Amino acid sequence: MPDSLAQLLLERAEQRPELKLGTVDNAITLRDALRVAAGGAWVLNAQGSQSNRRVALVANNSTDYLVAWMACLLAGRPVALVNPTYPSALLATMLDNLDADTILTDLEDRSFAGGRRVLDLSEVQTWLVDDPAASRGLTAREDDVASFMHTSGTTGIPKFCAQTHGYFLRLGRAMAAALDLNSGDRMLAPLPLFHINPMGYGIVGALTAGADALTVSRFSASGFWPAVKDHQISALALHSPPVEILKRATTAEDADGHQVRTMFYADGEFMRRFEIPSAVSGYGSTEAAGVSHLHRWKLGDDIPTNASRYGGHPRDDIEDRLTADGEIEVRERAPHTLFAGYFTDGRLDPARDAEGWFATGDLGRRDDDGGLVFLERAAESIRVKGEFVPIPFVEEQLGAIEELEDLALWKKPGELVDDDVVLYVVAEPVPVQAIELVAAQLPGFMRPTQIAQVKAIPRDAAAGKVQRRLLDSQEVVSWTALG
Repeated sequence: MPDSLAQLLLERAEQRPELKLGTVDNAITLRDALRVAAGGAWVLNAQGSQSNRRVALVANNSTDYLVAWMACLLAGRPVALVNPTYPSALLATMLDNLDADTILTDLEDRSFAGGRRVLDLSEVQTWLVDDPAASRGLTAREDDVASFMHTSGTTGIPKFCAQTHGYFLRLGRAMAAALDLNSGDRMLAPLPLFHINPMGYGIVGALTAGADALTVSRFSASGFWPAVKDHQISALALHSPPVEILKRATTAEDADGHQVRTMFYADGEFMRRFEIPSAVSGYGSTEAAGVSHLHRWKLGDDIPTNASRYGGHPRDDIEDRLTADGEIEVRERAPHTLFAGYFTDGRLDPARDAEGWFATGDLGRRDDDGGLVFLERAAESIRVKGEFVPIPFVEEQLGAIEELEDLALWKKPGELVDDDVVLYVVAEPVPVQAIELVAAQLPGFMRPTQIAQVKAIPRDAAAGKVQRRLLDSQEVVSWTALG
């Protein structure tokens, strides 16, 4: 049994030399990838860089991305996987908090880097090959931090969650078992790799089983089924937004001839329309073991409409409970199952109570069999295209508009599972053009789609905090749609 991800990678390359990983149109063997990654590990540890110093990978999906990720593991350098669509100012603040000494990126704008060492992801192609068996990272232990993934910043600047090698090894085994993966499978994880779903469920889950581990440069509904069929994909790692998009934008005829036999996550309509024999639903988060609850469904089962929210019973290495208010709490039965903690002020905050319970911030209930059903986030949040909108950051950017007396960001239900972002403002007249100019500088998922002019923003009398859930009941003077 390997003690680290680096050991897992070398074992799989030895057991199955032809194992492929990377983007579907540029896949390479794991063995070749590791030889290049070993050369990259030498680069990362050159110039006097200290062992275990943090690296930030701020880039889009590519085969080079996965090779760079492996280089960090072989170098023994904990790597933060960071959303490359965030504005430079936000990235700079996050990386200041992380205190990374090296950045791997494919972005042209590198103003977020400050004085840190920057390696262009295109340089992966120039790395000399080396022997991965001599890599420093092979001495890593289960309790060593392998990676950082950040929260979505719904209540402030996104926080980095530390994930140990043990965390990923346990997650990989859980997903491989739930999806019934084997070395003959070919996994497609077509979502941005800085998320736990594609990287943990898809890539690590596949590698755990010795299966091919593939992704795409960019998710496309029109290109999805052709890629699945052309590359003989047998397993999928998806989540709610792409599943809803595919149900709306593609047909059974588009998928005819596919070889998918298992997938995450479970959606009855998707399974029936596209004839997917088996699917897994689950509950979890980056903090809560990646996924703490898993339940397998078969085509023909009486799959409830809320199957995507059905976690079922916890993994063997996790226990759960509901508080009196219905909040889900989890605790590990085996060490290094949950995340190691939030990285704050140069140290890890485990974020557990004295008995080891982690409060997830999610509300849930039990079904008749005692299985866990996720209801909603207890905290206020806005989610668009699978991303949680960092409300304070967006409000700060828009709040610089002088004509706005007051403002608050909130949401309305969107056409799919996403929210529509609504900007509530107090202003006369509403500075629409100024708002459009500022919004255009934000990533698409952060931009308001509507402006609601109101007479006042409801705030807590004591602290002045916006009472967002009261915004829906405010009288709107005027609505303005934003393109």
